[in-house]
Amino acid sequence: MALDTGKSLRNQVIYSVYVRNHSASGSFKAVEADLDRIKELGADIIWLLPIHPTGEKNRKGLLGSPYAIKDYRKVNPEFGTTEDFASLVASIHKRGMLCMIDVVYNHTSPDSWLAENHPEWFYKTPEGRFGNKTGDWADVIDLDYGQTSLWDYQIETLAMWAKVIDGFRCDVAPLVPLEFWLKARAEVEKVHPGFIWLSETVDPGFTVYNRALGFNSLSDSETYQAFDICYDYDINSYFHGYLEGKNTLAEYADRISGQEGIYPGNYVKLRFLENHDNMRARFMIPDELQLRNWTAFLYFQKGAALVYAGQETGNTKHPDLFGRDEIKWNTGFDISGLMRILYNIKKSRIFTDSSYKVTALPNEILLAVHKSIATQTQMVGVFSVKGHSSLVSSQVPDGIYSNLIDGEPVNVEAGKLSCKGGPIIFEAPLKAAAQ
Repeated sequence: MALDTGKSLRNQVIYSVYVRNHSASGSFKAVEADLDRIKELGADIIWLLPIHPTGEKNRKGLLGSPYAIKDYRKVNPEFGTTEDFASLVASIHKRGMLCMIDVVYNHTSPDSWLAENHPEWFYKTPEGRFGNKTGDWADVIDLDYGQTSLWDYQIETLAMWAKVIDGFRCDVAPLVPLEFWLKARAEVEKVHPGFIWLSETVDPGFTVYNRALGFNSLSDSETYQAFDICYDYDINSYFHGYLEGKNTLAEYADRISGQEGIYPGNYVKLRFLENHDNMRARFMIPDELQLRNWTAFLYFQKGAALVYAGQETGNTKHPDLFGRDEIKWNTGFDISGLMRILYNIKKSRIFTDSSYKVTALPNEILLAVHKSIATQTQMVGVFSVKGHSSLVSSQVPDGIYSNLIDGEPVNVEAGKLSCKGGPIIFEAPLKAAAQ
């Protein structure tokens, strides 16, 4: 784990924006016009998917993938000018939020500035041609970090952007050497102290696959040495597995709790129900009450919470990355009110530094508890992920508490409380140990 990673990142909400699909114009200016709404929804960091020009050679779809970058040091003219981007960042800062941009350093488009000017910096196939190690990424070619002069150029580029923005979300960061990221972090820190580093860590199966082929692929534990936040793809298959009936809720809960023992004390996970690479939450969870429970659990989890633009209005279509696919803001469904409440709850200090355990109970209930020995308090979350009413056992002193979501009383009698199907979050003292 990066030694200087602050646990306060666990209180943060990151709002992810794909500029191309965020509005009818698909522009920086349109995102800027939406900042007041995003701020009111509850966001600390705006993460912009790649803002750079997209390559044309081997392009996927009509407009190409934003992850097939042509020039790391320019902005995509499709989105606006450099001045438009600077104005957007200034407006984000004016509203007390931070700005994070995507860094795609494993590969570029085949017609990138680097490929044309520094072909020696690229991975070559056994036949001596440009290529990539992941065959279905046909629109990109991999960089070769065995070339130390590439490091200098890449770090200079990071330092350039770090003078303007506040964090990097690094695409498939485990495929780039750890030593590069450690050096990059140290150099960027000189330019922008307190800079935030988010790694798109990968599914463990993908790491095993790459290593079997003889390619570099970092585990989460390795990646944490240079990054502040890692994706929770290490357990995400169990979330999807539960929704698809492939594993039990208990197996998913056990995987979450297990993270407490395998990562450093200041670990921060990126928690999400959906992102630009995965299906929309409301598509997977169409029942509104169930989705409200899962959304509340998202914010309650230990780590930074991710909201993908359009999640708040229940978009069900997974957006097309390779063309224009505008988000629907008037769907007749809106969970923004709940998200605003959950954002305020997430600011509680107990989420910053606690021991965390998730347990699956009968009737498809997730019981999640943050405990603080220092304050002798606990934050308790009860999430009926199937919307069932249930009597729930908990290690909470008897008494009447308040559900922080709706203000309704939570009556605990003989260590049990009644769940009517909706999410419950309340604060209580720790239960005294039996004498």
